[in-house]
Amino acid sequence: MEIPPLSEVRRLTEKKRDAWWTVLLVDPVATPLVRWTAKYARWVTPNQITWAALFLGLGAAACFAQADWMWLIIGAVLYHVSFILDCMDGKLARLTGRGSEFGGWLDYVFDRIRVLACAVALMGGQYARTGDVVYVWLALVVVFLDMLRYIDALQIFKVRHSMRKKIKARARAARRSMENQHPDAVEQEQRDELHFMEDLLRDNPAADIDNTHDELAEQVATGQVSATADEPENADGTTAPAREKVVVDLHQEFKSRFPWYGKFRSLLLRHRIRAHLISGIEFQMGVFIVGPLFGAVLPVTIGSGVLLMVFELAIIYKLLLSTRDFERTLAKYPVPEPVALPAEASVPAQAEAPAAEQNQKQGDDARI
Repeated sequence: MEIPPLSEVRRLTEKKRDAWWTVLLVDPVATPLVRWTAKYARWVTPNQITWAALFLGLGAAACFAQADWMWLIIGAVLYHVSFILDCMDGKLARLTGRGSEFGGWLDYVFDRIRVLACAVALMGGQYARTGDVVYVWLALVVVFLDMLRYIDALQIFKVRHSMRKKIKARARAARRSMENQHPDAVEQEQRDELHFMEDLLRDNPAADIDNTHDELAEQVATGQVSATADEPENADGTTAPAREKVVVDLHQEFKSRFPWYGKFRSLLLRHRIRAHLISGIEFQMGVFIVGPLFGAVLPVTIGSGVLLMVFELAIIYKLLLSTRDFERTLAKYPVPEPVALPAEASVPAQAEAPAAEQNQKQGDDARI
């Protein structure tokens, strides 16, 4: 395949939003290396890079276990190179189209193995050097926080996906019920196409930076910004009639409580940096790079852990407020009433008695 210039490779492989450590310290190195690999080392696959990242991570763990400051520096450098390779495998997959579902699983599992090995080696080496049992507890804390971060992220994604799915289902059911029962009295809101602000922000990063959420919603309604409709076609495959576009924002309460957040977020997004400043990536870098480089494993690990928990609690609080917006949005669409069954034909009096006797017999049999 023909490899595009570096600027195009950046557009194709770099995420629209990423951790600040990745944006500032990894992408400037990883993206040119990915282009060079795709152009001159075409035999290299994303999975091979994933394996190389794991082996370098285990090499960093071996250095950490020595506990000497010089070995700690070497281990920190190896860990950073390992993380660069860890970012390259996904970029190479996106650029060459050679990604796979198994490769995604392999990347995730190897990341967890690398963190576990490095945490045990780093804290075990410090315990062997100092005899301070606090390093044993720190090893457990590092592994726990890494696990908690990724489990929490997965569950939050599931909850948000479930909320959007329920709103769409309720809106469709309410709209169809109203159209069937009262075709001439359907409120316009029940005819609208639903779009979710989270999806719009992901699909239109430039609009996200340059506009407030309300302005983005207005642009969607007027067709200035692209958006995927909830129901672009009817069930029989025919094109659905044009409907007004409505944007559902499940962060209304959060934005009302923290009005400054929008400007802060836009400022970061101009540099592709996501607002979650201390995520699992920054936590790992603090523990396995910053701490060993400056000979301050204990204070940096504790500080990184505290900052990670602060940002995780903020995300959980934001999710709590989103569930309130979800309940209010869901209440806008009434639960469809069950369809009334047609009245049964009258039964002659002579037939009622045998039927009643039969029903009574069945009831007695069921109780027995």
